[in-house]
Amino acid sequence: MFGADKGTSGPLDGRKLSIGIVQARFNEGITNALYEACHAELLALGVQEKNIKRVTVPGALEVPVVLQAMAEQDEYDALIALGCIIRGETYHFELVSNESGAGVTRVSLDTHTPIANAILTTENVSQAVARQEEKGRDAARVAIEMAHLLEQLA
Repeated sequence: MFGADKGTSGPLDGRKLSIGIVQARFNEGITNALYEACHAELLALGVQEKNIKRVTVPGALEVPVVLQAMAEQDEYDALIALGCIIRGETYHFELVSNESGAGVTRVSLDTHTPIANAILTTENVSQAVARQEEKGRDAARVAIEMAHLLEQLA
């Protein structure tokens, strides 16, 4: 039975896990804050520094292809996508938001690799800043929980 107490797959213990992180550099101040919060939470949950690999890419649209390359290496128990898309005055926001989200989901399903998607999609910078630390920490917890859950189901 999976975590009947809180609906999780068990304790969030990252000691034996290897985690890959793909971080978009666009809106770098926000994505760096996402990374710092995520990285700190991974360490707090027991993931060893040597078992955390961070790769940066130009923007959110490039995140899925690098996630796929990392998933195909079969070295990671879970992956994390970090990015920030802020609405502008054109349709580009919808395109980038929809396609990056669909790409992350497709990679996860195609490779059977858990991916915590922390690509923020916000109306403005202040909304992104308000969410950057919490979403970074959440991504770390989701990655660890899903890695354990898929291991148990295997």
